[in-house]
Amino acid sequence: MHDIFETLIEALSSSFIHKAIFVGILVAISSSLLGIFLVLRKFSFIGDGLAHVSFGTIALALFLGITPIYVSVPLVILSSFLVLKLNEKADVHGDAAIGLVSSFSVALGYIIASSTSGFTVNLSNYLFGDILLVSNVDVYLSLILSIIVILTVLYFYHDFFALTYDEDFAQVLGLKTKRLNYILSILTSLTVVLGIRVVGTMLISSLIIFPTVISLQIARSFKKTIIYSLIISIISIVLGILLAIILNTPPGATIVVINGIIFVFVYLFKVLRSR
Repeated sequence: MHDIFETLIEALSSSFIHKAIFVGILVAISSSLLGIFLVLRKFSFIGDGLAHVSFGTIALALFLGITPIYVSVPLVILSSFLVLKLNEKADVHGDAAIGLVSSFSVALGYIIASSTSGFTVNLSNYLFGDILLVSNVDVYLSLILSIIVILTVLYFYHDFFALTYDEDFAQVLGLKTKRLNYILSILTSLTVVLGIRVVGTMLISSLIIFPTVISLQIARSFKKTIIYSLIISIISIVLGILLAIILNTPPGATIVVINGIIFVFVYLFKVLRSR
């Protein structure tokens, strides 16, 4: 126990741990704010789809020798627009449109990765996250992107609320639902790119889905669901980073496992309480 305590004290005195926790909290806030809108609209799969798209963009960025976030942000946003356009114009609905775009991106990324030697390890870090290696650039960009997400969600909160519960009724109210869908897609894209460093492209959708699903088990209102989701997300991020240091496990995977454990406990508590 003494050795564990010393390890934590030593780790918490390091600047890279401070960066990791700071970026993790930013991602937790962004994903929590968006999660309820995506989950309740049964649109959470877009987070997973865009995460797969980001795999292709990261492979391309590493191939070109460019910082991945500079490539991922515009291309992931464009991909989210493509999903919406396929949904609107090509009569390719929901998960089918996401599947088309994400599978193509993964295939293209794999071709780029397999034809180029030398960045397999780097690509692996982006696939499963490596929050303990965040750079100053990652911190600044994460701060800027998360501020954009937070302020936009707060500004359009009531519009998103109406859109989430009944899109047709939102149109009757005079809301520009198409524009709101595009804004939500942009915010989801930014959150996915933000979360790449935290849990990687393969696990980022879990940060959007898990806290919201857990909160829906216990919350009795829309706002409380967001608040609980925010608290759960931040706790899982911080606890995941600290446990990863103690247990020497991958931080991203540890964070997701903690989310899973919290879900199981909350669900069992709900079942026992109902009886």
